[in-house]
Amino acid sequence: MHATESSAATGSAATDTAVAAVERDGVDAIIDQWAVVRPDLETTPMEVFGRVYRTGQAMADRIEKTYRRIGVTRGEFDVIATLRRSGEPYTLSPRQLSSTLMLTSGGMTGRLDRLERAGLLRRSPDPHDRRGLQVTLTPEGLAVVDRAVTAGLEEQRAALTASGLDEAEAAQLAALLRKLLAGVQSA
Repeated sequence: MHATESSAATGSAATDTAVAAVERDGVDAIIDQWAVVRPDLETTPMEVFGRVYRTGQAMADRIEKTYRRIGVTRGEFDVIATLRRSGEPYTLSPRQLSSTLMLTSGGMTGRLDRLERAGLLRRSPDPHDRRGLQVTLTPEGLAVVDRAVTAGLEEQRAALTASGLDEAEAAQLAALLRKLLAGVQSA
């Protein structure tokens, strides 16, 4: 065996050992069931997307709880975060918000109503369009969104740490997921 083959074999064995050290999950149980009733299936895609879906759901639940402690829902966070990311003066039209967040005008109106009542944003006439409105983040809204984004990132970082991924592995996973997402969106 050549040195490169030996190191590749060692790397594969190390990977197998690392994977074996991770506790089996609900996706493994599903794959095991399919193996019994349909041993002809190659289930790697099911393993990938099943875990991506479950990971996304678990993190969405954790993030929702984090945002609620700060006083907003995930949907409300999305609105104020979009305004925050737009830069000063943190102002967009309801139409721009709806298209960015892929919401109907009715869905957007409900969120804007709640956020305005909470004092996190204000609606005012658009000075460039007499029929239009503009939505602006208030100073309180700016403070809330900054607290929420920081807390959300801390929650995500804690999940990565708990998973045992180091920084290089997390960066590699992010790159692989970007590649996967591009392929799924183009298919």
